[in-house]
Amino acid sequence: MKQINGIMMQCFEWYLSCNQNLWNDLKEEAPKLAKNGITAVWLPPAYKGIGGKDEVGYGVYDVYDLGEFDQKGTIKTKYGSKEEYLECIQVLKQNGIEVYADIVLNHKMGADALQVIPASKVDWADHNHEIGEEIVKVATKYTFPGRKNKYSDFEWNWTHFDAIDYNNMNGEHAIFKFKNKTWGNEVDEEYGNYDYLMGADLDFENPEVVEECKKWGKWYLETTGVDGFRLDAIKHIPAYFYKEWITYLRETSKKSLFTVGEYWTTEVEKLHRYLTEIEGEISVFDVPLHYHLYEASKNTEYDLRNLFSKTLVQENGSRAVTFVDNHDTQPGQALESFIESWFKLPAYAIILLRNTGYPCVFYGDYYGIPHDNIPKVENLETILNLRKEKAYGEQHDYLDDPHFIGWTQEGDEEHLKSGLAVVISNGGDGEKTMYIGNHLEGHTFIDALGNCEEEEVIIDKEGYGIFKVKGRSVSVWVEK
Repeated sequence: MKQINGIMMQCFEWYLSCNQNLWNDLKEEAPKLAKNGITAVWLPPAYKGIGGKDEVGYGVYDVYDLGEFDQKGTIKTKYGSKEEYLECIQVLKQNGIEVYADIVLNHKMGADALQVIPASKVDWADHNHEIGEEIVKVATKYTFPGRKNKYSDFEWNWTHFDAIDYNNMNGEHAIFKFKNKTWGNEVDEEYGNYDYLMGADLDFENPEVVEECKKWGKWYLETTGVDGFRLDAIKHIPAYFYKEWITYLRETSKKSLFTVGEYWTTEVEKLHRYLTEIEGEISVFDVPLHYHLYEASKNTEYDLRNLFSKTLVQENGSRAVTFVDNHDTQPGQALESFIESWFKLPAYAIILLRNTGYPCVFYGDYYGIPHDNIPKVENLETILNLRKEKAYGEQHDYLDDPHFIGWTQEGDEEHLKSGLAVVISNGGDGEKTMYIGNHLEGHTFIDALGNCEEEEVIIDKEGYGIFKVKGRSVSVWVEK
């Protein structure tokens, strides 16, 4: 399970140009990541996808092919071979870093054969509204000829899916729901019912599908030794399926298996509902907080007092994985909502230097995104190290001004010179008088980020200091 002051890193971005070599690159990076306070990594989907060597990982073809078989025009995946993947996991763990695997079970793509079946066309805007029946030719037969039944002889056919979005008979793009199939419940109610997302949609009401997914999960855990999971697209998958799947894997592996789900919604109530439905010890990404950070970065009139309003980190912090950006929000992606560069560091201070939430750092912020000429976030490594070394002890919030907010942490006895004060401005220069603890009376604090480099703060006998910040920036004050 996650460590105290742990930090997760998402170890890829959408346009990553890694020449089928990411697993080897991460092996080299592991010691440095550990030194910078990274305690866990979320690795991209490691199985063969429809896009072969260019597949980011979400167009899943064969979940048993981790870069071992000649399928989709390549043996290695975009990120490397099976052997390199397993070595990468081993090296990360040797460096004290837990490994979370990206699990994509919502759909399959790139079938080996077509099938002709009856289906009903469905309204894109209302998935509960069927327009009319027709015969369709669909990509639903998966035999994995390149793998030749190694690890599993399970073959997928149309009965294992409930819908698809392409009719090969006439080239029409529409949602075609297969005859006698029903949408799952315990999914998001957008479009009436958001069971269907893309590709050949798995039918989790089919016991053969559930059984095969459990068998595969057990094989995957035993093969890779990962420590947990990031679950893709959970708003489209019935909660009861993942409840059963995770419980089964925890019981058979005797591991706690930290798990975080991606439920993309701005409504915190839906996150609470999902956590109730799944009844399991899982976390979810705090998407509402991401959108608050995005709005704050786009609008200098944004009221910073509202940053945490209706967010998971405020309402159920022990289940919140906080993040600034990810592969879906970066430029050019469907959910593009990339936080403006001036606010990146304040946003990272917000997720990394507070005592609630499990923060996740984005690869594209840590290393940059060459595809869009986006540099890495300057001083991000400093904030990571401040979390590791300084962010301890009781927290005092000063979220009381529309354009200047701050908080302090008193530090603790286990971490030498720990404790810090953070001030953020989305307007002009400012300052906040904040309590940091009377045990620090007479101690001198300086801005670790160097934004107020001429300044020093001496803590008074009541334990207060006057901490400054430059306009549209963040300062993190630590003991000199």
